[in-house]
Amino acid sequence: MSRPRIVIVGAGFAGYRTARTLSRLTRHQADITLLNPTDYFLYLPLLPQVAAGILEPRRVSVSLSGTLPHVRLVLGEADGIDLDGHTVHYTGPEGEEGTLPFDRLVLAAGSVNKLLPIPGVAEHAHGFRGLPEALYLRDHVTRQVELAAAADDRAECAARCTFVVVGAGYTGTEVAAHGAMYTDAQVRKHPMRTGMRPRWMLLDVAPRVMPEMDERLSRTAERVLRQRGVDVRMGTSVKEATHDGVVLTDGTTVDTRTLVWCVGVRPDPLVESLGLPMERGRLLVDPHLQVPGRPELFACGDVAAVPDLNQPGQYTPMTAQHAWRHGKVCAQNVAASLGIGERRAYRHRDMGFVVDLGGAKAAANPLGLPMSGPAAGAVTRGYHLAAMPGNRVRVAADWLLDAVLPRQAVQLGLVRSWSVPLESSSPEVARVPGSPKRPGKDADLAGQRPDGEEAGTQPGGEPAKGRPGGEPARNHPGGEPARNHPGGEPAKKQPGDEPAKNQPGGEPTKGQPGGEPAKEQPGGEPAKEQPGGEPAKNQPGGEPAGSRSHGGRPKGGQSGSPRASGKPRRAVEAAGPPPARGGSGKPGRAPRASGAGSAGKRPTAPSGPSRSAGPPIDPDPEPPANQPPPGPDIAPGPVRRTDGRAVEGDS
Repeated sequence: MSRPRIVIVGAGFAGYRTARTLSRLTRHQADITLLNPTDYFLYLPLLPQVAAGILEPRRVSVSLSGTLPHVRLVLGEADGIDLDGHTVHYTGPEGEEGTLPFDRLVLAAGSVNKLLPIPGVAEHAHGFRGLPEALYLRDHVTRQVELAAAADDRAECAARCTFVVVGAGYTGTEVAAHGAMYTDAQVRKHPMRTGMRPRWMLLDVAPRVMPEMDERLSRTAERVLRQRGVDVRMGTSVKEATHDGVVLTDGTTVDTRTLVWCVGVRPDPLVESLGLPMERGRLLVDPHLQVPGRPELFACGDVAAVPDLNQPGQYTPMTAQHAWRHGKVCAQNVAASLGIGERRAYRHRDMGFVVDLGGAKAAANPLGLPMSGPAAGAVTRGYHLAAMPGNRVRVAADWLLDAVLPRQAVQLGLVRSWSVPLESSSPEVARVPGSPKRPGKDADLAGQRPDGEEAGTQPGGEPAKGRPGGEPARNHPGGEPARNHPGGEPAKKQPGDEPAKNQPGGEPTKGQPGGEPAKEQPGGEPAKEQPGGEPAKNQPGGEPAGSRSHGGRPKGGQSGSPRASGKPRRAVEAAGPPPARGGSGKPGRAPRASGAGSAGKRPTAPSGPSRSAGPPIDPDPEPPANQPPPGPDIAPGPVRRTDGRAVEGDS
């Protein structure tokens, strides 16, 4: 008889402890698979210290394969669950797809940033839920202080050294407390020309800081923040966010370049697709962390609404402390369902809370005893060392070095602004150009500029198409059919139509001197005829994609969607378009408009048996007239291959 298969989705506090406890209980009697986007467990409570330069990123990252030797690790994000077929579909980090069969499934996918319908927040704010966001914030704050120190204009200096944190819970309070210490240390070494100092603001609609904690601890935290110069404003939030600042609900306008969103979290949207009973976005489970009516399905952590047996009628809050304890009980009940041990209900005892405020300051109430000052700081760091499943010696060494050595205030530039969008179902993974996206869940990066700012979301601009608040993406569900596709408008620029742009008698090509900027280039609009856009322009003959018949129908009999199977497709990063192949061109795949070296020109198709739609490519092409030579980061066109053909993806 084969061994039972257990699949755990997510390696946060709940998922990691479930896997570790199950590995110990089953003793090789079951196949345990852990599906997670990263190969590490992130200890979130110490993430503010990473942003403040106290701890290195790897100190708070515990290796999954190193600490779970008997658990199979699969890198990927779950994007579909078939409960009747007992399978989990996932997408890997390089776009590969796979399916994991299971006999027992544990959902511990965690949570993502909580968004509110506030104009401009999704475009200009950044969350604080993963390592990429912490690294970005550290670089961004360092850069703003350095630019402010070199600025002669007082208004610019004030805007750059003003940092707004929204949300006065655990995370927001710690970010503001550590951030104020970090920027003060920078200015102490390199004073600003204007004589100004960094300003941190902490906003929340709640009546006091950390309202979920004891009132005495709340007063302690607020006192420490005000002593460090943090502008704490309770009962106030953001009404609108722009590129240059924020408008508060009390009518005040604050010029700033930094908006940190720590309002809260919401369960991972994966559980919403199951069609099971929910409670405010969380999956309803019984006290044994099992989904009613589904004996093979368990849920724990932030995605599970677990009844609080100590407070009937309520559910346990979404905290790391509860998630860690959920994992242990969930593992015991999964093992019991396989005939190993006995079931037990989840019942917790409040052990207190700790909040690290930086330096020797902290607020803690271990076992209900309120503490502050250095004693609370010692208790807080001791608790973190005991709770971490690894890297304890390295963390303690970094704390010791931080106490005796100055911090290294340098920006590495490894994470860009567009890599950590606030709207992301995986804040622990930084987005990169060409990375696979989960349809309907990740922010569309097609309309974002290379410099990190999103196209169509600048002050005074229109929202990007296919983005929240913009027009529906064409050729997508709910949008208009793409042109030159079956069911769309007939192909334009056929014989008898108007002359092509940039041809004799036609209009100048966009991106040429006297014309409009090339689309999909910095400062331009997204390239049309791409997924979610309109047909590509700047092609000879106007808007039709290559390999069209005169009737507007695509050759080869393919469907109008970019990929009929609906599977995610890796974005093409090549600067030059691949030549269309005669007789087998894909609908809707017109070449992108390049910035230099290929704008406005397209070879005619030869009459020979060659598969390439164009003549042999010059290995060292000359840029067209009135066109600057390509820069070091822009390829002049498709690279010549040994077989004489350019393949999609070459640059």
